[in-house]
Amino acid sequence: MSGGIVHDKNPRTPAAVIHPDIRGSRQAGRLPEAALEEAVGLAEAIDLDVRLETVVTLNKPRPATLLGSGKVEDLGFDLKNLHVEIVVIDAELTPGQQRNLEREWHCKVIDRTGLILEIFGARAATREGRLQVELAALNYQKSRLVRSWTHLERQRGGVGFMGGPGERQIESDRRMIAEKITRLEKELSGVSRTRTLHRDSRSKVPFPTVALVGYTNAGKSTLFNRLTAAKVVAKDMLFATLDPTMRGLSLPSGERVILSDTVGFVSNLPHDLVAAFAATLEEVRDAKVVLHVRDMAHPDREHQKHDVLAILDEIGLAPDTPIIEVQNKIDLLDDEERTRLATLATGSDQFVTLSAQTGENCDTLLAVIDSHLRAARETCEFKIPSHDGSAIAWLHEHGEIINRHDAEGMTTIEVALFPADARRFEKRQVESRLLAAD
Repeated sequence: MSGGIVHDKNPRTPAAVIHPDIRGSRQAGRLPEAALEEAVGLAEAIDLDVRLETVVTLNKPRPATLLGSGKVEDLGFDLKNLHVEIVVIDAELTPGQQRNLEREWHCKVIDRTGLILEIFGARAATREGRLQVELAALNYQKSRLVRSWTHLERQRGGVGFMGGPGERQIESDRRMIAEKITRLEKELSGVSRTRTLHRDSRSKVPFPTVALVGYTNAGKSTLFNRLTAAKVVAKDMLFATLDPTMRGLSLPSGERVILSDTVGFVSNLPHDLVAAFAATLEEVRDAKVVLHVRDMAHPDREHQKHDVLAILDEIGLAPDTPIIEVQNKIDLLDDEERTRLATLATGSDQFVTLSAQTGENCDTLLAVIDSHLRAARETCEFKIPSHDGSAIAWLHEHGEIINRHDAEGMTTIEVALFPADARRFEKRQVESRLLAAD
């Protein structure tokens, strides 16, 4: 045997997960064992039976097979003995490397991008999510016109890297893919216009949005359920949530907000897949406050934090958007580490230590959100004709009234508003005056 952990048999599709640890290319300090564990979690998220998981250390990648001929041969014996049908390489493979490994091992081989696309294809619930995943999959597949495998297609959804209708001529496949891409882009254009209308509708709702983000499996959905008493799927499984889920939430001040749960992030997320979840990530860009949920019991938590912040920057989160770091899963820490984190968070509005599972300190988080929302508002003064009841009601709905004075048919209102809402109200008043003048 070439090493690694062997798992017992079960009825699911037999698989192996291999993480190539290439010297000189490893992210500084990132543990290859943690990367392997994450890749195994990704494979198990689509119900693969991982019978072999191993780290392969390489001095440099080999152009033909990435892993090197000796290692490929050694692994081939293990894969045959374990009856493995799917091998997941936790790296990016060229089409040539993928084909060569399949020839050597006589089984299907997919890389990290293909695996994530499979998961996204199986889990996306909204029409736009499904279209975006299919488009990303087709763009990925254009250069990988190799024979398809059918054994998984009958069992579950997905985008078809591990299942398909059988071998076709390459030119026919290329034409079919090009036609599908054109059709999907047209469909997505229409869906995008619809999403814009939905975004405009949300902007009229008098509640600010608070977005949950974080590395996959950090506990976002568990926290969402704890705060809103909702019943969102919250499993110990990577990518359990792939489409935006929104619920109303009351803060200690009595203010109502909309809490949005979003897709979990992972390292090396393909750029096409960031675009594939524009609808989910749009909720983040529109949020007044972002909650970055972290798994403080995870050995690779610092690198996970870096990956999440990098993606937030990539999607264009405004630099002045408040980000509260929610240090979750403290129930899994020892007393010394809990005390250390609690000391650092004391009196801070940037960090909250809590357990979404037990509910410990969740009330503190609500208070900190309240504080950030109050600080984000600006104080404005408006003079409105006293008979303009709709304008006065709008300010009551969207802001916090500080002072009001009525005199000589005019109402002067001092109100705390988010800057975007203040601009919207000013525009509203200009339009009202123009209509009155006509």
